[in-house]
Amino acid sequence: MIWLVIGLVLFLGIHSVRIVAPEFRQAQIDARGISAWKGIYAVVAIIGFVILVWGYGQARLDPVVFWVAPAWMSHLVALLMIFVMILLVASQLPAGRIKAAVKHPMLLAVKIWAVAHLLVNGDLASILLFGSFLAWAIVDRISEKKRLRAGLTTNPVAGPVKWDILSVVGGLVVYVLFLVWLHRLLIGVAPIVGV
Repeated sequence: MIWLVIGLVLFLGIHSVRIVAPEFRQAQIDARGISAWKGIYAVVAIIGFVILVWGYGQARLDPVVFWVAPAWMSHLVALLMIFVMILLVASQLPAGRIKAAVKHPMLLAVKIWAVAHLLVNGDLASILLFGSFLAWAIVDRISEKKRLRAGLTTNPVAGPVKWDILSVVGGLVVYVLFLVWLHRLLIGVAPIVGV
């Protein structure tokens, strides 16, 4: 469990610098340049991610279980994950109607992903993992609203509908890949029994 916590601290910690220490972030950019800051950010995030994935896998070997979800709940999660994948793809593309309406599709995707996985994973490691990501996404969204009010950022403006079409098509492709292959390969669990 300790490795999961260390991984979460590193991964979510580096993703929280802009939230809790924007002056430190800017000082690093001013001193080292934006490329060096992005490099440091990426290295810490990757190390944290690898540790949290490994730590989560280790914690699942001897789980402390608080609840067991009914089997049908996995179908609800599968449905919610369609929206997650579409939002994730939309977050990486120029703004269409989806991105403009949602404003921060990556953060909304993380929130839905975390809630969906909390519905079907009632063990302590999962509560720590998904609960931490949910809390981080909520705090980051609040921080984004503060930056918007301060004029430090802007919301995306709706662009051509082609970006929405690409978001939906791309999201569905990624969803199918995860459903039938990637989730089992990367996580070791089939998202729906029999798939």
